[in-house]
Amino acid sequence: MKTRILIISILAVFIATSCGSRKNFIYFQDEPIEEGQLVSEPTQLIYKPDDILTINVSARDPETVRPFNLPVVSNNTSDVRNAQGTMQQQSYLVDYNGNIEFPVLGTLKVEGLTRTDLTALLVDKIKVMATDPIVSVRLANFTVTVIGEVKSPGTFTMQDERVTLLEALGYANDLTIYGRRKNVKLIREVDGVKKFAFIDLTSINTVNSHLYYLQQNDVIYVEPNNAKIRSSSYNQNNGVLISAIGTLTTILAVFLIK
Repeated sequence: MKTRILIISILAVFIATSCGSRKNFIYFQDEPIEEGQLVSEPTQLIYKPDDILTINVSARDPETVRPFNLPVVSNNTSDVRNAQGTMQQQSYLVDYNGNIEFPVLGTLKVEGLTRTDLTALLVDKIKVMATDPIVSVRLANFTVTVIGEVKSPGTFTMQDERVTLLEALGYANDLTIYGRRKNVKLIREVDGVKKFAFIDLTSINTVNSHLYYLQQNDVIYVEPNNAKIRSSSYNQNNGVLISAIGTLTTILAVFLIK
């Protein structure tokens, strides 16, 4: 009888440990945010070297601000006979020193500025030479990289500057079943130094975190869980071995019952 109980106990433990836990896969398991409570607000992006900016200056009299805009170029195909390109305004590359070369105004330091800062700076300088200028600034290469246990890893260029962690994971078609949802790693460069942080996707507090809104060139790494790590060393003979052990256990159980 004791032997029978021991075997049944071992089988029960095996079955229990082989099943995945709901807590390992469900997002936002905490209590929901109270009604009316605000989530974290997005922080404005800070421009860095290698950013590509599009800047357009307009006014009631377009001729007065024309010198402050880069020429519009045609984005034609290489086949001149079948060229069907579109007109596109040129952009500004923030150089290694954090500067751009702006028409008429010359070299401008933009590193460390937000869109609001740069817009105000340009308006102040241009309004001396043009009446009521309107300046529109946009980051053209907001890029996020998502790697690891996601369905479609890659580097994604967004058209929006207000990108959340969940949106980036959506671009990668969500985590696979093997991704560790409690330990998603965020890699971000701050003042030339790589910083690391860990995010728990099973907690509702994630949407309140200052990390919820991404910065350009952030890297998201989803670690594999233990099941994926174990499967990486899986041997083709393991299936046969497990089947044999199961058969032997069944036979022993039948004899013990008799």
